[in-house]
Amino acid sequence: MEDHAPIDVTSDAGTQAQPEPKTMPSDPGAVTLLVGTTKGLFLVTGGADRTHWHVSGPHCDGWTINHATGDAHTGRIWAVGGNEWHGAGVWRSTDGGASFASQKLADGEMDAWIRNDPDAAALFGVEPQPPAPFTGQVDALWSVARAGDTLYAGAKPATLFESRDDGQTWSEVTGLSNHESRDSWNPGAAGMTLHTIVPDPADPARLWIAISAAGVFATEDGGSTWTRRNRLSNAERCASHPPHPAAPSDGQTGHCVHNMVRTGDGTTLYQQNHHGTYRSRDDGRSWDDITDGLPSTFGFPIAVHPGKPHTIWTLPLNGDSAGRYPPDARAAVWRSRDGGDSWEACRRGLPQEACFFTVLRQSMSVDAHQAAGLYFGTNTGSIFATLDEGDSFMEIARHLPTVLCVEAITA
Repeated sequence: MEDHAPIDVTSDAGTQAQPEPKTMPSDPGAVTLLVGTTKGLFLVTGGADRTHWHVSGPHCDGWTINHATGDAHTGRIWAVGGNEWHGAGVWRSTDGGASFASQKLADGEMDAWIRNDPDAAALFGVEPQPPAPFTGQVDALWSVARAGDTLYAGAKPATLFESRDDGQTWSEVTGLSNHESRDSWNPGAAGMTLHTIVPDPADPARLWIAISAAGVFATEDGGSTWTRRNRLSNAERCASHPPHPAAPSDGQTGHCVHNMVRTGDGTTLYQQNHHGTYRSRDDGRSWDDITDGLPSTFGFPIAVHPGKPHTIWTLPLNGDSAGRYPPDARAAVWRSRDGGDSWEACRRGLPQEACFFTVLRQSMSVDAHQAAGLYFGTNTGSIFATLDEGDSFMEIARHLPTVLCVEAITA
């Protein structure tokens, strides 16, 4: 790894005489990274100067946490996840992460075990609970986002839920569940997951979602009706891609979307697809292929600068069946400053030999500083950060469990 500026990284188990707070700091400009992992939620907190970082966790009883969001001004955090064992659930904190309470949407295998073996349940100090409302319908939650006063959660298999009381109770968004194309939706390698929710801050009734492998959907009436938005604007250019089951065809992008973001000025959507990177300047009604210049058509995350709509970052991997690690085992975040018309590799501070990590779909995020910080997490448990738009990176946390999401919250 190349040299970079020293940083101070501590944890709950550290030996500092005065450890930093374990909750989201409220001082203006302070950044908290909500890091979802296979063994719970971690909070990686830094001050306004973003040079001293503290790791706390795991929170949420060690559940698999696929995604999280929060509000530093109110101290609220929502973390969603689960699996076949735990079921599907939401973890809520109203005190910046000092404590969490859970709300289960669907039971898992453990719930049947508890009901069928009360002696063993008593031994482990748990009691049978009434069945959760969506038991048998979903296995886990994969995404969470707030739009106005409504909280949304995306599930596997692809279902969208909404809550109007900060996550205490939930209802299904049936306008999406009953979409006329539902019978044609196909699962990706991780199943048919609703993994991305993109709200419009200026109009809570407008929402974009991504489902693997059904593509992009949008609503402009708060979820009552949805339109499918996967049309290519430059289909003839995409015809040059090698044949692949997830490749664009028939004038469509290819429906296995990996991640999607919207610019702060609302003019552009970007998506990282299973087989390419795309840009839309008409709310997803058509997509431009902007993969040229990248070393691979495959990758998971994409991020956009909050104040510079033409500055975007992605982290290509070598291919879905070639190992899913950085090309040539040399890590690089690829940056564009012209909306994807050209790309450059940003490598300083990242491992440049024998690097075989993966960065998953929700594991890249940007803070709200004018000089925006970009953060990403790896399946090997590291968190990297850049405070100069990618010119140099530093490792701010290490030895975490497999990182499934990184969400930056700025006070």
